[in-house]
Amino acid sequence: MKTRRACLAAALLTTAVALTGCGSSDSGAASVPDGWGTLKTKGVDVSYPEGYAEQSAAERGKHNAAAAVRTEGGRKVSVITVQLGFTEANSAEQAAIAAEAGIQLGAKVEGQKDVELAGTDEAKRIDFSFEATGEDGGPAKGTPVRGVILTGLDSSDTTFAIRVDAARGTLPDGDLDRIIDSVEVR
Repeated sequence: MKTRRACLAAALLTTAVALTGCGSSDSGAASVPDGWGTLKTKGVDVSYPEGYAEQSAAERGKHNAAAAVRTEGGRKVSVITVQLGFTEANSAEQAAIAAEAGIQLGAKVEGQKDVELAGTDEAKRIDFSFEATGEDGGPAKGTPVRGVILTGLDSSDTTFAIRVDAARGTLPDGDLDRIIDSVEVR
């Protein structure tokens, strides 16, 4: 009787372990919430919440491969941009150093850490904050702005930088997390 129970327990454990390894065929793929738009580029895609509008090539900065903007009261309160090939680097660490150099003077870099992004084994996240200048249609002067840059190399070893800037109170933490989870590097 003990042998039969031991065999049954072993069989159940083996089945549980086997099922734990099973999952959907897209595990590791980016997650895009329903109703969100997606900025698609040659090396990386990132999705954005409702309320943002994708900019055309003529509307966005010349260094941006894609961009989406959220406005309130005629002012840009949040911007998501994608840059490709913004520097020569051969690691996510080097790309992060270059991305930090592009953060505006006077901003407070709050940290850099590894981040998991679908499609790449190595990526960095840089968190920073600054006060808006009130220029270029952005938030009113002095408005606190939180920024995040996700950076690394795509499959062709080209650097990418996804930057999310949002005036305080305009992008919930949950939406920022979903933006990060939506990133797919190719």
